[in-house]
Amino acid sequence: MKRKVLVVDDEPSISMLIEFNVKLAGYDVQCVYDGEAVFSVLPTFRPDVIVLDLMLPKMDGIEVCRRLRSEGNMVPIIMLTALQDLSDKIAGLDNGADDYMTKPFSPQELLSRIQAILRRSFASPALQTNDPIEHGAIVVHPEQRQATLAGEPIDLTPKEFDLLLFMMKHAGKVLSRQQLLHGVWDYHFLGDTRIVDVHISHLRDKIERNPRNPEYIVTIRNVGYKLSELASSKDLASNE
Repeated sequence: MKRKVLVVDDEPSISMLIEFNVKLAGYDVQCVYDGEAVFSVLPTFRPDVIVLDLMLPKMDGIEVCRRLRSEGNMVPIIMLTALQDLSDKIAGLDNGADDYMTKPFSPQELLSRIQAILRRSFASPALQTNDPIEHGAIVVHPEQRQATLAGEPIDLTPKEFDLLLFMMKHAGKVLSRQQLLHGVWDYHFLGDTRIVDVHISHLRDKIERNPRNPEYIVTIRNVGYKLSELASSKDLASNE
């Protein structure tokens, strides 16, 4: 069965370029040209990934993201933006986008990111470890895709969960931003590492007692991040 990609962009030239390249790679593609149209096609097309422009008529990409997530739809989203301001990209990630690309972009790079998202979304369960993983008072349940802190549920986006799980599996190891892009986003090329920093910041907000002075996800200057081996149940419980 062909995987399905929904392209949402009001620029016909961009939509045609994406459609041509993604179809050439063997995917089923449908294009719509405004935000409201997304919700009209979802019941029948059911995409495996959405390529979503930020600036759209009727309903912008941020609002589309927000509405999808509020309705419990966790379809992976790659946000496209012509804006260079990092705050606009962060806004997309804050509202549930999994990735972003800045226009103009390479169609091949976009295709690589689509393929990376789909590889992770449809990874064989046999290759995944489903036993709970504990680190201090954090417990991650891979099969249920749930995590708790001192017994209380942590409200994580899908990508935040993937990031936490990956770091839990490599607790105590220094992980470069590029390693995290490879391990969490499945990028096999040089990507924009700022997406890692944004998700790390969000994750710290949810598990750290003081996100500005983190005890658990520590920054290794000029390298990346590490889930500290010093975390303890007592420390984490004191976050309550």
